[in-house]
Amino acid sequence: MDFFVLGEEEIIIGFNVVGIQGRLVTTRDEALEGFRYALSLPQLKILILTEEAASLIGEEVTEWNMSGKFPLLVEIPGIQGRMEGKKTLVQSIREAVGISV
Repeated sequence: MDFFVLGEEEIIIGFNVVGIQGRLVTTRDEALEGFRYALSLPQLKILILTEEAASLIGEEVTEWNMSGKFPLLVEIPGIQGRMEGKKTLVQSIREAVGISV
């Protein structure tokens, strides 16, 4: 399994249609349990989290990203769209590099 997704029910169903498994998360406990489960999958390359799911376990997500380990964590907007105050990947890269094209 290369991909796994954590998020709202509609997101999970959408990813299931294309063959990507996932778990519904609505609480911090569910998010932590799903996160730990996903990280235990030996073939996992990319863990996709909705912004809402990632915000429930923000400290753990930040810690994992800073560790440089695999799988790669990717945040996507949830069913309600982008969360206020969240930067896009392109915005983050531009900020880090200091160049806007």
